[in-house]
Amino acid sequence: MSASVRGGVSGPVISPVTPPVRHRHRPDIEGLRAVAALLIAVYHIWFGTVSGGVDVFLLLTGFLITGSLVRALERDGRIAFGAFWAKLIKRLFPAGAVVLGAVLAMTYLFFPRSQWMSVIESVRAAALYYGNWHLALDSVDYMAENSAAGPVQHFWSLAVQGQFYLLWPLLITAAGLVAAWAGLRMRSAVLVALGAVFAASFGYSLWITSTEPVWAYFDTGARLWELALGGVLALVIHRVNLPSFVRRPAGWLGLIALILCGFVIGDSLPYPGYASLWPTLAALLVIVAGAGEEENDRFSVGRLLGTRPLTWMGGHAYTLFLWHWPILIVHLELNETDRPTLAGGLLVLGLSFVAALATSWLIDGGVTRATRRLRGPGWSLAAGVIFIVPVLVAGALWNQSIERDRLLRLELSSNPLAYPGAAVHLTPGMAEGLPDLPIHPDTTTVVKDTIAQTRDCNALVADTEVITCEFGDPDSDYTIVLAGSSHARHWFQALRAITERHDWRLVTMTKNACQFASGEQTYRGDPYTQCSEWNEEAMRELTALSPDAVFTLASLTGRSAGERVPEGFVERWRELDRMGIDVIAVRDTPRFGFRVPECVDRGDSSDCTAPQSESMAETPPFKDLTNVPHNTRFLDMTDYLCQDGVCQGVIGNQLVFYDSNHFSYAFSRSLAVVLEPPLLDAVGRAVPTGEPTLFEAALALQEGEHS
Repeated sequence: MSASVRGGVSGPVISPVTPPVRHRHRPDIEGLRAVAALLIAVYHIWFGTVSGGVDVFLLLTGFLITGSLVRALERDGRIAFGAFWAKLIKRLFPAGAVVLGAVLAMTYLFFPRSQWMSVIESVRAAALYYGNWHLALDSVDYMAENSAAGPVQHFWSLAVQGQFYLLWPLLITAAGLVAAWAGLRMRSAVLVALGAVFAASFGYSLWITSTEPVWAYFDTGARLWELALGGVLALVIHRVNLPSFVRRPAGWLGLIALILCGFVIGDSLPYPGYASLWPTLAALLVIVAGAGEEENDRFSVGRLLGTRPLTWMGGHAYTLFLWHWPILIVHLELNETDRPTLAGGLLVLGLSFVAALATSWLIDGGVTRATRRLRGPGWSLAAGVIFIVPVLVAGALWNQSIERDRLLRLELSSNPLAYPGAAVHLTPGMAEGLPDLPIHPDTTTVVKDTIAQTRDCNALVADTEVITCEFGDPDSDYTIVLAGSSHARHWFQALRAITERHDWRLVTMTKNACQFASGEQTYRGDPYTQCSEWNEEAMRELTALSPDAVFTLASLTGRSAGERVPEGFVERWRELDRMGIDVIAVRDTPRFGFRVPECVDRGDSSDCTAPQSESMAETPPFKDLTNVPHNTRFLDMTDYLCQDGVCQGVIGNQLVFYDSNHFSYAFSRSLAVVLEPPLLDAVGRAVPTGEPTLFEAALALQEGEHS
């Protein structure tokens, strides 16, 4: 018996994320949906690893939708695009919107302010089915990579399927037109088209997974082959009739392999790539084993999967999938843990089932029943969209409220006496006398605002090309280059304020996670060849530019490795010495074991501190170097970040770090006041006669206020 969906395009449509059709030819497929949903939930809750369940959903989506579309094309000679898409919207949008609306409410009630903006943007992306690209873009931004997992992160797979739903009717229609024009069998033409998609996508998946595995995980192009494989299976499965002695072990082998997928693959293999063949082929074995008259075979895997509990659970697989992740994330947030206990996980799973059943009852027993008599694509579209619109409006209104608060804090921060930042240390006792005002920048927007300052002037991890940006006077007689990783980059605002004040020319050359140093470097345990290539080009750029000085790091701090001066640093300084370029090497900054904005949101900002010894040496490690070239001068600004061995997360009413170790743009700018005097001394420059330094101007302002 072949797997089919009756009614073609205008009838009910099944997918791994849509409610089931009442009369199914393959109850085992509904049971397979249940297994996939349970695997996703269990592995997410207790193990935090890949389960293979999403791959099964993708395969089933391709299998069922392809079969439905091809039969519609064979029966009617065309695919009713409007009816197809409208019906999917009616089935997918209401339940998704209920969960997204609940996520917004839970975020407001339980999550720190620092996560609000991220959740709002993610909810909008999920609602409009581009969530996978939203996550992919975030994944390549090293400066945002420490963001906590969001409560709608799992919607990425629904976005992939949504994009598939847009593409597939067009692809199959095009194949049908080619078949009619060339006099071919329509199914043969569709099979060739799907085979081409499979080959191209799988090849791309192997390549992108080996080069950008995090991006590949969310990339539709790297996942499309799983949907195409399901489509190919739908076109050929009617020809499959395995003997029982082959079918039975094949089915059980597939189910067991699927259940063990998370243990075998875990996080040890790049995903998807080759590793994703495990769950897709396992599911394929189960589907193939279920082809033919197997319902009466009590030893078949199809008999197990077709039992009432599993088929019933398969009917709620979509809503269970939607709810398990946000409930898990809220549980972790409230308990301030990374992984739930056995009891906590069971609570999450139980609440997910209750929420899934309630949502199914609300949609199927409410919306579907109330709109049963409203036929036509227009009504189906309206029934789905009416749920999404309130979610988008709520997110937009909340975003506006956050923006108003951001602007208010920005206006308040224009008073340097109320928001001195690092300059608070200029006057003894000033910190104790600061007014009680909201912390600036706003924790809700600090990540976005800080990254935006230099996003277009920075090379990403995968880049090898040097991106240069120039600031200040292009005709200046003094040029300084800011070079290195994100820990050099976060001094940008301070340097920019100083160079503009002195009419210098500032050029930036920065790259994520890449130190300005000679020799090989690593990134996440692997050789960082892109960094080596970038460094070589950076030296060529410096040769052509011939600046007066380079501002870079003097050391590297770390919570596990401590603080050190890599040998590649010193060798690079020697190379610059031979080129006649001075080096201004600043000591690296402390690293916290938590995200500072979240700490500030949860309680008293004075508690957001970290021992200096956790990431920094007792004395600067470069003081012990004996092979430092004559062109190198060291700066140590630690006294403005840490006092008495304790490093502060908030200084002078300003948020120091936007994550656990990178300056916020506002605090970086405040450092200009205290950085200017030692920088001028290091480069042998002076303030023009009659003009105060930034330090003197700030000090005079404070003294005038106190007098």
